[in-house]
Amino acid sequence: MTADAVRGSPAERRKDQVRSRYAAVATGGACCGTVAEAGTCCGDSGCSTQPGYATEELAHLPPGADLGLGCGNPAARASLRPGEVVLDLGSGAGIDCFLASRRVGPGGRVIGVDMTPEMLSRARAIARSGRYRNVEFRLGEIDHLPVPDRSVDVVLSNCVVNLVPDKAAAYREAFRVLRPGGRLAIADVVATRPIASKERSDPSRWVSCSAGAIEVSRLRRLLRSVGFSRVAVELAPAARAPDGHRKPASVGAAHIRAVKPSR
Repeated sequence: MTADAVRGSPAERRKDQVRSRYAAVATGGACCGTVAEAGTCCGDSGCSTQPGYATEELAHLPPGADLGLGCGNPAARASLRPGEVVLDLGSGAGIDCFLASRRVGPGGRVIGVDMTPEMLSRARAIARSGRYRNVEFRLGEIDHLPVPDRSVDVVLSNCVVNLVPDKAAAYREAFRVLRPGGRLAIADVVATRPIASKERSDPSRWVSCSAGAIEVSRLRRLLRSVGFSRVAVELAPAARAPDGHRKPASVGAAHIRAVKPSR
């Protein structure tokens, strides 16, 4: 198969659509770019000054790092420790990398991977201006990570995996780069009811995090099939009805945690 044929595949076209959308966000400096529509940045959770972040945390962020694209605070649930190596999948402008940097300290290291050059340029400029010496940003796709095997302690991600056409490949890569005993801590949107194929094939719905999500039960099975243990998928309060059952909305935010077995 030629390179052109691969680039023309449905999965690659979808990646290109996502890359184009978030390039506009990076250069426009606003949630979903310069033409923000409420409720489209991260499924039903909408634009934000990031949900789940403490005011004190946000106060320490360098200017320009918070683009309002997240649907949770994965670093807060990862129990980060000084000296650890952290990898952020789809790091964007770097909000979670910069927050993780403070938690792991000068003896630790944080690596952000993003496939959008404009996002990388923005994040690297912020890192330089803020003198974040323990943070680096790499160009790459999270289903083909530019990271060695068994080299990180924690994998984070914030409202990104739902955008990946091959989620199994993304989670296999996360498993590969984690050291034995390493931890996965992700905030993402999940499907709270089956999503129709017509919705899934709509590029605008996919790039706005509302069509690429998968059901909680399927996500749990996927993580276990990759090799993770202690899998936990917790729906955020906004994704639950008062009686604890799921709302009829198609997607909702969730906190996803798992561990790579020590053996």
